[in-house]
Amino acid sequence: MLTKEMIFSCVLTDRQAALYYLGQVGFLIRWRNTTLLIDGYLTDYVDRHFASALVPWHRRYPAPIAPEALDFVDAVLCTHDHSDHTDPDTIRGILSVNAHARFFGTPAVAEKLRDIGVSDDRIVPMSNDACVTLPDGISVQNVPSAHEELHPDENGNYREGGFRITLGDGTDAITLYHAGDCCPYDGLEERVMHTDIMILPVNGRDYYRRREQDIIGNFDEKEAILLADRCRADWLIPVHIDLYDINARNPAVFVDMLEQLNPTQKFRLPRPGECMIYCK
Repeated sequence: MLTKEMIFSCVLTDRQAALYYLGQVGFLIRWRNTTLLIDGYLTDYVDRHFASALVPWHRRYPAPIAPEALDFVDAVLCTHDHSDHTDPDTIRGILSVNAHARFFGTPAVAEKLRDIGVSDDRIVPMSNDACVTLPDGISVQNVPSAHEELHPDENGNYREGGFRITLGDGTDAITLYHAGDCCPYDGLEERVMHTDIMILPVNGRDYYRRREQDIIGNFDEKEAILLADRCRADWLIPVHIDLYDINARNPAVFVDMLEQLNPTQKFRLPRPGECMIYCK
């Protein structure tokens, strides 16, 4: 299990970012004196509330850190309102120990956060392509995501979004794109061009999984590899493949496809709790 002490015992320079993989698509990101949590799913909420004989949701491994250990997190970023991305029990656990973190997401996410119990003064709704500035030279931009399709609300804001995060400024700035749940769509490449680190869900999609189990899909391996190549990403991190058997993919498929399409692409296949350090 990760602990706060373990996380902060990793000493970073002002040019290094630490990424801790939390499972599914979740990450903790440390940059200078600021810590971000993206799509932290740290409980078995989905198993308890959505499992059925037809769709047997069951976590393959426990979360590497408890929500109640996250008193140090400064910003909680949620890509969309599905419970493995905006987990009510994870959010409540954070609220029980953390009085300063702010919560960021699409207007649909903001609505869910209010229902969970987050006060309005701590929620930052982000409309299409909106950008906010955080301490330590961090900027966070909302990038619309197509969870198979783009889903606009009544005001034209898409319900699902990813985040393009810039850490620092100048030529040493690190850029990171976390897609949440997403498929390729017209205009995505332009939004995430020249990104150093791409975190993309590669569990794919298919007609029968959607029709019979109501599981909405994401990139497949080829689409993710091509996007990373066309946008000149340095690292490609495939996610959304290891937590639930019914919605998983063998990572060997990703590696084999990478060898065929772009054998020079750098990639990481993180294990839960693993720390990756990036520096330009």
